[in-house]
Amino acid sequence: MKILLVEDEPSVAAFLHQGLTEQDYTVDLAADGLLGLRRAQSTRYDCLILDQMLPGLSGLEVCRQVRAHDAGVPILMLTALGETDDKIRGLDAGADDYLVKPFAFEELLARLRALVRRRTEAPAPKAVLHLADLTLDPVAKRVERASQVVQLTAREFALLEYLLRNQGRVVSRADLLEQVWDMSYDTGSNVIDVYINFLRKKIDKNFEPKLIHTLVGMGYVMKNEG
Repeated sequence: MKILLVEDEPSVAAFLHQGLTEQDYTVDLAADGLLGLRRAQSTRYDCLILDQMLPGLSGLEVCRQVRAHDAGVPILMLTALGETDDKIRGLDAGADDYLVKPFAFEELLARLRALVRRRTEAPAPKAVLHLADLTLDPVAKRVERASQVVQLTAREFALLEYLLRNQGRVVSRADLLEQVWDMSYDTGSNVIDVYINFLRKKIDKNFEPKLIHTLVGMGYVMKNEG
């Protein structure tokens, strides 16, 4: 498996390069965002590992530009910034997962395996999902409510799709983090609540009936109570 590692800290880059190589990964290195972007656009990789704070071009901007041309390549963002807002910016830029420094190398390997596994599992053709006057087309990546197009980020779309596929069933925050973010549950994180609030503003605030419901202490459920 071929990986592009974009990391400007020499010690971190050397440590990750050695560890990944010992695990039989082929690793290309880039020490700044501009070089990383050029390599990502000129070579096919199985996964990208991006540091968020890079010279030349930030990891966020590299991620956005890569994602504009390759919607499928898994991207793991590395950063010393662990606040919820920082994580949201990385995920909204198109990253599939987020790892805060310092981290255990074994955790990075586990996240890489999960990202690549999700990409290589060939999905069956997906039908359009419906609930009341809300529709989601997984292939066209299009959402409408009451025949009005709703613009969602990639992460909002993934969250809404999972909720719709499980409509009528209560899903916990741990379920959402594992299934939508490929992360283990962190009781100190409110990233799920933040994204649920984003979705409510876009698909529920100006419409009836309300479709996203909170069950205190249990999680969320999508259903039509109208």
